[in-house]
Amino acid sequence: MRIGELASRTGASVRSLRYYEEQGLLSSTRSASGQRHYTDAEAERVALLQRLYAAGLSSRTIAGLLPCVESPSEENTEASLERMVQERDRLSRFITELMRTRDTLDEVMATARAHRERQREAATVGGAFSPGLACGSVRSAS
Repeated sequence: MRIGELASRTGASVRSLRYYEEQGLLSSTRSASGQRHYTDAEAERVALLQRLYAAGLSSRTIAGLLPCVESPSEENTEASLERMVQERDRLSRFITELMRTRDTLDEVMATARAHRERQREAATVGGAFSPGLACGSVRSAS
């Protein structure tokens, strides 16, 4: 099948398929006119690549996992599992950092809301509400 058909069958973009080839993750044969041709096995390979990318793995990591697929053995399986554990740990650290970042943003938002409420209360007492000051309080909260 040609690259457009592979893209249709797998849901991957033509650009992604070309990228997979550039990274050595996918192979094709070429016609005399240079067009790429793929087999059903490559369609299955693209489905695997998509799952691995969806799991947050990089091209380099995926390339390191493929020996387990291409030459299954206990040694290759153990190496692949260890690499996936490392990637999971990296993702867990990243998630923890994202949660800290979100918590900090929540604190900044709470400060801005409190400032906004103080401004509204002051406006009802006789002053004018200035929404820009709520933004100013965010700068000073940092």
